[in-house]
Amino acid sequence: MCAHGALASKRRFALALTPAQAAWRKAQRGQLLAARSAASVQDRTAWGAILNTLLREALDLPAPWVLGLCWPYRAEFDARALAAHLRARGVRSALPVVRGPGLPLEFRHWWPGAPMDKGVYDIPVPRASEVLVPDVLLVPPVGIDAQGYRLGFGGGYFDRTLAALARKPVCIATAFDISRIPSLAPQAHDVRMDFVVSETGITQCLPQGLRAIDAAQCRLAVQQLLAERANSSDCTLE
Repeated sequence: MCAHGALASKRRFALALTPAQAAWRKAQRGQLLAARSAASVQDRTAWGAILNTLLREALDLPAPWVLGLCWPYRAEFDARALAAHLRARGVRSALPVVRGPGLPLEFRHWWPGAPMDKGVYDIPVPRASEVLVPDVLLVPPVGIDAQGYRLGFGGGYFDRTLAALARKPVCIATAFDISRIPSLAPQAHDVRMDFVVSETGITQCLPQGLRAIDAAQCRLAVQQLLAERANSSDCTLE
């Protein structure tokens, strides 16, 4: 087994937080969601338009590949227009489906007009379409810290899913700057994003912190990560 597979096989996801850590995250989550919801529709629309423009250039990649995205929820960035633009270029899109407590997400092929059901939180999910593995995954955070770690809704679904995949997709946090926090105090189960895209630009998430880059640099970095991770795709989890 290659080194990637050996490391992955030893990893067992456990969302283990102390009561103090859980309480702190819950409080942060509430404050961040309230702040995002309080932003005007005009501001969120303008921020989203900038994200859409940046992502179109950054993800101008040779097709075919699969884009994972989320149905917009609680004033998140709406990536559906971006998905439509990329679909016209041969990119398939997929939405996450919660299969059950403690289980990784399943990504199902989605297109406008696909048969849909109501999933967790009444978020629409594809009914019975093909299961896909995203090459690039857009992850909307509740909060994003200065190292590229995200605070989600607390279910651990994305971290659990990324821990279970043999080939990690390129993970891009689609954030508004109102969601910035100094530090999440990341735990072993937290997965750092590869990039953060917000209305003030793009940053690459490196061990030493976030590095500002432009969309063209991001496109090259995404291509490099896709190539590196494709080379390890024969490494499987036990």
